[in-house]
Amino acid sequence: MLRIAIQAKGRLNEDTMALLADAGIDVAQSKRKLIARAKGFPIEVLYLRDDDIPQAVHMGVADVGIVGLNEVAERGMAVDEVMRLGFGACRISLAVPREVDYPGLQWFEDRTVATSYPHVLRQFFADKGIHADIHEIAGSVEIAPAVGMADAIFDIVSSGGTLVQNGLREVEEVFYSEAALIARQGLDDDKLADIEKLKFRFNSIVSSRGYKYVLMNIPTALVDRAVQIVPAMRSPTILPLAAEGWCSMHVVIAEDVLWEKVERLKELGAEGILVLNLENMIP
Repeated sequence: MLRIAIQAKGRLNEDTMALLADAGIDVAQSKRKLIARAKGFPIEVLYLRDDDIPQAVHMGVADVGIVGLNEVAERGMAVDEVMRLGFGACRISLAVPREVDYPGLQWFEDRTVATSYPHVLRQFFADKGIHADIHEIAGSVEIAPAVGMADAIFDIVSSGGTLVQNGLREVEEVFYSEAALIARQGLDDDKLADIEKLKFRFNSIVSSRGYKYVLMNIPTALVDRAVQIVPAMRSPTILPLAAEGWCSMHVVIAEDVLWEKVERLKELGAEGILVLNLENMIP
């Protein structure tokens, strides 16, 4: 049986629990439990702080974990990245007070930078030849310049709203992160086989995101032209209708081009167009 470490609370916990549920893995949630058994897959769930997950996987306390790549990079633990999961996207960036005239990275020379990610920042500055005083802070990094603790900060940025509220502006994007499935190195063949099964389920869910399943009725004579508009993953499914001269076309379309494609199909002569959500898509 696999043991998976996940974030005990927070946004990654919510997204991870939703992913497990979509993969047919039912986990009984309890704020008082450290470990929970699951139904639908031979796995048990270990609830931890996100910054403890890389170490737990490295030490073998858990076989696999779901955690942000920022935590993996900061902890520096030897673990394998199995797959990226497409949620929890953010970046770790350098930010300076809004009024600062920022000429480039050299501005940070001999400055004090507050961060919760000293390892990642130290490596970045070393690569760029910048010598700065890195001041580690456990939380509320964004207030450091305002209270005189630092000249700038290095912190997670999602929308950038928190920076604006604290009179800061982002000047350098250093590290991109998202949630990933990680695994302990040196697992036995049985556990590796279970990880592949888990990865297969997760892949089918991640692959379906950003796509819609579209059905429409279209005159048979226009099918070839419609196929040129929506070539689909391999090719659309075409089924004859009871009405002579008409058929039904089934196709998967990426969300970012969905409405442009639907409008062109409508202009071509398609009718009764249905747009449905995809739960799983197995490549």
